[in-house]
Parts: sequence; C-alpha cells; structure tokens
Amino acid sequence: MRMVMRVMVVVLSAVLTDRLGVLRPTLTVLPQSKEEEKQCSATLVCLATGGFPSNWKLGWKVGSTSTSSGVSSSLEVLGTDGHYSWSSTLSLSADQWRKAGSVSCEASLSGQSPVTQTLDPDHCSE
Repeated sequence: MRMVMRVMVVVLSAVLTDRLGVLRPTLTVLPQSKEEEKQCSATLVCLATGGFPSNWKLGWKVGSTSTSSGVSSSLEVLGTDGHYSWSSTLSLSADQWRKAGSVSCEASLSGQSPVTQTLDPDHCSE
C-alpha cells in the first residue's frame, strides 16, 4: 500500500512539474525564544513553504560560512495544493550567537539561484 501511494505521489509530482515548473519557496526565519534571549543562546527555525519540486535543500550560514553543526532538518511535506514545505532548525551556543554577524537560511535547487532569508542577531551583553 505504501509503495502504491509513493508511486502516486511521484507521478503526481512529475505531472505538476510539467505544469508548474519550478516554484521558489518562501522562507521565514523564526528568532530565538525569550528564554534563550536571556541566556544569550539561540535556536532558530527556518520554514520554507510553497516550493516545487520536492528536492529543494535547506542550509544555514553563520556569517558567510555554511554550517551543518547544530542543524536538524525535516523531510518535505506535500500540501493539498501540490506545493512542498520544509523546516530546518539551527542551535547556536551563547558564544556562537555573540560572534555571529548574521545568520541566513538558504534554500537551494540545482540550476536555480538560491532563496535566502537573513536574521541579524541582537547581540547580548557579556
């Protein structure tokens, strides 16, 4: 049953790609919680919505450097509108957060220019 459903989703995705082409997702970066703000650390969430096809990849940059440390990402979710959504979480220590000039979430797909959303941290006092 699962295999049949997966094949149906793949076929549906192929049909939608022919009709829709590439849809760039909209990115939203949610800032740290009030509690983390007090501790001067940060767990940031990047929400990507409305993208197509399903193989957009989310990544993070701290300053101008890509990072995979402290990152966890979800699998894509197919919405009823035929578009995909994803999320990725980045956890930064107090020291990393203090030193970050900016933090960016980036959605990338081969052959497409990336979609980027940047958060400029409110630096905490020592």
